Amino acid sequence: MRNAGYRLDVIEHNGPATVRLANSTTLQLRVRPGTDRDKREEILHRWYRQRLREQIPPLIAKWEPKIGVQVADWGIKKMKTRWGTCTVEARRIWLNLELAKKPASCLEYILVHEMVHLLERHHNERFRALMDSFLPNWPLHRDELNRAPLAHEEWVY
Repeated sequence: MRNAGYRLDVIEHNGPATVRLANSTTLQLRVRPGTDRDKREEILHRWYRQRLREQIPPLIAKWEPKIGVQVADWGIKKMKTRWGTCTVEARRIWLNLELAKKPASCLEYILVHEMVHLLERHHNERFRALMDSFLPNWPLHRDELNRAPLAHEEWVY
């Protein structure tokens, strides 16, 4: 998904629930009449999760040889205070479901950020130097994410 924000158009119909991009500004959610807010949200989250599942493997394949690391496992989950996290010992990366709503460049930045943690655990000078070498414009993506915090919470990455 490339757009920073979509208008949600909810259409009630007697058929299976679907989500699709109607155009460059509208996300269309088709649900049965009477579908409550929680169920609508669940359908949208499932759709966002699927979009991320499609985008992440090619990005990992692109960046593993460039960074010189191997990601053993990855997953997607809803997180309240982080865009991503890395368990160095298990070489496992978790990405926030909310990244599906952000530009693809932000997803790539977070993935690279977490993969660099496989080389350097801490956000120190070496970490920043590695980020600069792999993704020189990374501060722009970080700033973009920090300008639009999740769920109206004030936190930074």
